[in-house]
Amino acid sequence: MAQRWTAGNRVELLENGEQFFPRVFEAVRTAEREVIIETFILFEDKVGLALHEAMCAAARRGVKVDLMIDGFGSPNLSDAFIEGLGEAGVRVRVFDPGRRLLGQRLNLFRRMHRKLTVIDGRLAFVGGINFSADHLMDFGPKAKQDYAVELEGPIVSEIHRFVLHAIAVGNKGPGWFRRRLKAAPPVDQAAAAGEAEVQFVTRDNRRHTNDIERHYLAAIRTARRRIVIANAYFFPGYRLIKALRRAARRGVEVNLILQGEPDMPIVKVGASMLYHHLLHAGVCIHEYCRRPLHGKVALVDDRWSTVGSSNLDPLSLSLNLEANVIVRDAAFAARLGERLEHLMQHECKKIDVAELSEWSAWRLVRSFFVFHLLRWYPSWVAWLPRHAPRLHPLVDQGPHGGAARTDNA
Repeated sequence: MAQRWTAGNRVELLENGEQFFPRVFEAVRTAEREVIIETFILFEDKVGLALHEAMCAAARRGVKVDLMIDGFGSPNLSDAFIEGLGEAGVRVRVFDPGRRLLGQRLNLFRRMHRKLTVIDGRLAFVGGINFSADHLMDFGPKAKQDYAVELEGPIVSEIHRFVLHAIAVGNKGPGWFRRRLKAAPPVDQAAAAGEAEVQFVTRDNRRHTNDIERHYLAAIRTARRRIVIANAYFFPGYRLIKALRRAARRGVEVNLILQGEPDMPIVKVGASMLYHHLLHAGVCIHEYCRRPLHGKVALVDDRWSTVGSSNLDPLSLSLNLEANVIVRDAAFAARLGERLEHLMQHECKKIDVAELSEWSAWRLVRSFFVFHLLRWYPSWVAWLPRHAPRLHPLVDQGPHGGAARTDNA
């Protein structure tokens, strides 16, 4: 797909499951023609069951409902859960289901990590929030801090076309794609809903291998006043680290919000290995300590911002299928900036370079290897298999609405 700026959009920031889930579930319940959901994780907890109920109700009243999940991220859905969707008429597909070896999932690389929802071709949700209860505050200390956006306007037509094309390429073929697309208005005919310019940017393993990273780099290199990046899994490539250091040295206020209470300890270990490089260049690092950070958002100056599924780590930048929106709008940037400033002021610990241990022989050796790993890993990961992504149907729907599970992924 061509990636272009699309004007006339309404963009609303949604923070955490408390804001995200009610909006999505209400949109599914009121859908008139079509619901398409892509998610990396769908768990059979209270959030997953609520989505199950909403999708089944929509399908029973004649709405076309398509659900796509990742084989690694959503491996444990029960037969009853899947067959219930199929019996209601929901089409369920899994991205690259993997066979287990001694109980271990082996399909780790090149995952479908996108989180996209499109309703009737007129409303879309894009972000980093999965359909699981750990995105709600009442989950406890391990509840995740995260963000998504609700979109309305011409950009939704582009996102709609993208998700239809993903189903067609993975499973259904071009004829199905053309028939479904007839019901979707072209981008240039979609009614304006707001003032924001938006670009929908994806990462795949064919034609768009580094598009999200390129947009980050372009924004950082042209920043004049401030950069704020909140990213859960931060271990970016050499070019991005260099761009951040150069921005700080030319007087841009650069703030990173990283995990202080990570869901996986190795996340903090990896990011902390970069602290000396960044702090000595003038970059400010804030560790979010209230609970695990799962957000993937950024803000540059007063108009450019991005929200999506892409982390700044090797998996997201070089392997996974990802999707972000980039927004040019002062009002949206101000709202996102306000929420990130709240995190930095009230829920983060600012890292002081004086607190870091003095350089040692081991730290020098480690720093050397980290530097060259960051410099060369994009070339190395290109050698990993680039299989064509396939969407496998999990249920067969019979002529009378019956369904049977066809895959145990």
